[in-house]
Amino acid sequence: MRIILQQVSKSYGRETVFTGLDHVFEAGSRTAILGPNGSGKSTLLQVVAGACIPTKGTVHHELNGTAIDPEDVYRHISIAAPYLSLYEDLSLREAIGIHGRFKPFRTNVPVEEVARIALLDDQLEKPVRNFSSGMKQRLKLVFAMLSDTPLLLLDEPTSNLDANGIAWFKTLLQQHMEGRTLVVASNRQEDETFACTSIVEVTRSR
Repeated sequence: MRIILQQVSKSYGRETVFTGLDHVFEAGSRTAILGPNGSGKSTLLQVVAGACIPTKGTVHHELNGTAIDPEDVYRHISIAAPYLSLYEDLSLREAIGIHGRFKPFRTNVPVEEVARIALLDDQLEKPVRNFSSGMKQRLKLVFAMLSDTPLLLLDEPTSNLDANGIAWFKTLLQQHMEGRTLVVASNRQEDETFACTSIVEVTRSR
């Protein structure tokens, strides 16, 4: 997927997050959105996802040279972020099943295999709400990376992961980023941006 940002600005009331941003995320590119906490990285990622409408400017999404209707952009995007919720009232088995109906997995993996990849194969019948923060983060990442979408968005993906979890994340990303456009928002964590080859710097407007 190719995403074109032209003179994009985002404000909330009198507070300006960023302004006049021009950037093209080429199809298959791997980009890190970098900046300190509170600089607007997550907001920009939501703009790229089409989930947040810019105050000014335009955002265009293209797939194989064809423009995507803004109402259909969500179908082509997977995102993992600390602020996004899981199906916490469901068991892991149920949560995986429901996710797969809305965003089919890339290789049609069965529920049990999805759980195994997330290192949760012994938790299938347990409610997601009982999972630790690290377990939930692994599940979010597996849902995003295994979904069959051309755009993969990751916001601070190593949040709540220990050293083993970070190593697991890096291996999984390497296995599932081929042929996709990757955008990672990070406050300069090398373990999060190791796969990126270009940078967009975000500095909060004053």
